[in-house]
Amino acid sequence: MNIETKYFGSMIVEEEKVIHFDKGLPGFQEEKAFVLIDFPDNPVFQILQSTTSAHVAFVVASPYHFNKEYAFDLAEQIREELDITKQEQVKVLSILTLRDPFINSTINLQAPLIINADSMYGQQIILSDDYSSRTPMQVEKVKVD
Repeated sequence: MNIETKYFGSMIVEEEKVIHFDKGLPGFQEEKAFVLIDFPDNPVFQILQSTTSAHVAFVVASPYHFNKEYAFDLAEQIREELDITKQEQVKVLSILTLRDPFINSTINLQAPLIINADSMYGQQIILSDDYSSRTPMQVEKVKVD
C-alpha cells in the first residue's frame, strides 16, 4: 500500500508490516494503523508513522538502548488484549521528544509502546512505576582505564 509520510514522502509499505492499535494512541485515538520506518544508516531510531495521516509520526527507540535496567510487569489484561503468550512476541518501544541540541532530547519511559511482533497489534500503556515521560537520553558509557 502507498502511504504519505512526514519525513520520507510517499512510500510503499507491505500490509503485513502495519501495526494495529485498536485504541489508538493517547491524544491520537483516531489513529489506529502505523508502520515502523527505519532511519537510513541508523539502527537505533525508527519512525512510527500513521498510515492515514502523514503529519502523525513519532521518533521511537528501544528503551533498553538507553536504560539497561528498564523493567516493568506487563499486566495480564494487556497480554490478553494483545494475545501475548510468550516473551519473544513482545517488542517494547518508547517515544522520543527531540530537542535542539540533540543532547537535550528525552525518552518517554513512563508510557511504552507494547507490540505483539507476531500478530502486529500494539498498545501504549501508562506505567505507575517511577519512570518519567521526560527521561534524558544518555547512552550508558563504559569507562576504560
